[in-house]
Amino acid sequence: MMVIDKFLAEREVQGQPIRVGMIGAGFEGRGVALQLVARRAPGLRLVAIANRHLEGARHAYSQAGAEDAVAVESPAALLQAIAEERYAVTEDATLLTDCPQIDVILEITGSVDYAAGMVLRAIEHGKHVVMMDAELDGTVGPILKVYADRAGVCLTQSDGDQPGVIANLYRFVRSIGAEPALVGNIKGLHDPYRNPETQIEFARRTRQRPPMVASYADGTKISYEMAVSANAFGLSVARRGMYGPTVPMGTQVRESPGWYPPEALEIPGGIVDYVVQAEPAPGVFVIARYDHPVQREYLKYYKLGDGPYYVFYRPYHLCHFEAHHSIARAALFGDATMAPIGRPHVEVITTAKRDLVPGEVLDGFGGFLSYGLAENADVVARDRLLPMGVADDCRIKRAVPKDQVLTYDDVELPSGRLIERLRREQAEYFHMPYGGI
Repeated sequence: MMVIDKFLAEREVQGQPIRVGMIGAGFEGRGVALQLVARRAPGLRLVAIANRHLEGARHAYSQAGAEDAVAVESPAALLQAIAEERYAVTEDATLLTDCPQIDVILEITGSVDYAAGMVLRAIEHGKHVVMMDAELDGTVGPILKVYADRAGVCLTQSDGDQPGVIANLYRFVRSIGAEPALVGNIKGLHDPYRNPETQIEFARRTRQRPPMVASYADGTKISYEMAVSANAFGLSVARRGMYGPTVPMGTQVRESPGWYPPEALEIPGGIVDYVVQAEPAPGVFVIARYDHPVQREYLKYYKLGDGPYYVFYRPYHLCHFEAHHSIARAALFGDATMAPIGRPHVEVITTAKRDLVPGEVLDGFGGFLSYGLAENADVVARDRLLPMGVADDCRIKRAVPKDQVLTYDDVELPSGRLIERLRREQAEYFHMPYGGI
């Protein structure tokens, strides 16, 4: 949507920039601050950053060249900072969600329960919300979308990260008359037993948290990315965990129709999946079908092959560089880059990374004890499988062998969490069984 730059330029000239509040100042959050502040993105202002540690918010601004951010602790102080065109930092994210001068909240905490509360609060205060958080979306995105629709605001995943890039590619493929059969993601590594200890050196080099990069390597992250893609377009998985073939290094993704069973490409509505080691990486791809004989002759002329399956791909994703596209689309047009279309179609379930014993407490995404697998939502509900997004801090009640998926019967849930309430609401709203207690 390159029309965005024109509309943002107009907002800049009019002196009416879209005011953005960001919750979270980690690796990607610092990148967003660089993009919006150092680049001085026309028509957009990152007016405030909330982070659980104030110094992290300050660092995000200072790295972007804004050394004079002012700490605020009250609504009045935040309003004053915005009026004086001073950047604001705070440890209280509700100041951002409640502020009438902020148009869009960018949620980038990497959490679930806390983030759900902030997203709900932002929606209640009439804010559009852009989530750079597939884990939250893949756990309660459908019911959060219901809340957003009722409030008349836009809830969306962010452009730039794989789900957003997939959404743009999927919409393009549909726009030219092709029918997507498989929506895919390209990974460089997949080892379900990676953990914060094995990934600590990579995390240090890239200035990220070890559990976060472990969730990339163990398959949890890609499971969420493909789950939210499925939920946005009504897709499914062909089998638990997806096929995820590993191909020889350098193999081109245009060969991908041969990597999956023919019957998988014929599943009604299409499926989500991934591949390991294909090129160009790290990109995304769509295998789509075109049956019209004359159009197939044109596609052959355009070097896309004989068909009937054709591969469309984008060879990169630029995360924070593209996040402002979704901010602008939400604020200017109420257009979601990617959002659930209704009930959950695919979920991410908790799987034992090693033998688990009673009394152990699950340590969440990219931890030592579990990894996530994508599974069709009707199976998850029917078999009362434990979603990865609610597994954090659950206590094991009975022994679970390595690589076995967990059910609600295997754990004791923490009390008082918002995420359970939202899961129950989601199940009731979409007339699905609720597996929790």
